[in-house]
Amino acid sequence: MPRQPRVHPEFADRPLYEYPQHLREAIADLPACPGVYVFHGEEGELPLYIGKSIHLRNRVLSHLRNADEARMLRQTRRISHIRTAGEIGALLLEARMIKQQQPLLNQKLRRNRQLCSLRVDADGVPQVVYAHEVNFATEPHLYGLYASRHAALDGLRALADAQRLCNGALGLERLTPGKPCFRAMVKLCAGVCSGQESPQAHRTRLFTALQGLQVACWPYPGAMGLVEHWSGQPGELRQIHVVRNWCYLGSVDDLAQARQLDSLAAGFDADGYQILCKPILQGLVEMVAL
Repeated sequence: MPRQPRVHPEFADRPLYEYPQHLREAIADLPACPGVYVFHGEEGELPLYIGKSIHLRNRVLSHLRNADEARMLRQTRRISHIRTAGEIGALLLEARMIKQQQPLLNQKLRRNRQLCSLRVDADGVPQVVYAHEVNFATEPHLYGLYASRHAALDGLRALADAQRLCNGALGLERLTPGKPCFRAMVKLCAGVCSGQESPQAHRTRLFTALQGLQVACWPYPGAMGLVEHWSGQPGELRQIHVVRNWCYLGSVDDLAQARQLDSLAAGFDADGYQILCKPILQGLVEMVAL
């Protein structure tokens, strides 16, 4: 009797992957250019997944060949796409669509209503401030962007650990008069609470550590247009992405349309900030005044 091939237990019950033949027509017109793509389920349901790429066709094909995404592919009935003129436009549009449409399989870019940051008060103690109370786009001396108060305080604790800062001086631990903080007793605090370090030296070290987390203010007096160009198949495309206070207001073809978008409300947007901060502040993109 021939010997049966041995199968590793990890793969014993895993079904063979079958290429999603029902999606062949859905990818027929996908271009090799930047943009956003959407996996749709049954009609009337929310999108299953929204993604972006600088090469739409290759990226979607990689999904279809991925056995780990078989469940999503079985639920998908059609795939749509929107072209953009570049990677930044794709990133901005993806973030907006995820917030608006709340796809079932996207989590990271969903709207965060608890966005907060750290601001040091006059006594040198970091306080948690919230985006619905303070305009993060124009308020100076904010440090870090966090999804919740808990996350902000965890970030401050990590900073204290890395820099041997005092949890008592940072407001993270209630000190007993005349006694050092717990971390000082185990040599994890430089000793401002026990007189081994001056309050001014501790404050200076705190601000030095915070500099890498500083939130940049919007560097313009109003809205600006970020221009992107695409030259190639399926045709040239020029877009002006309208941005104010790090908030993406939309993409248009000309300045007249861009100035109309300038009237829209523009609160601080953490995703827009993460996408736009480096290219704008480092002068890596073309900006036009509106």
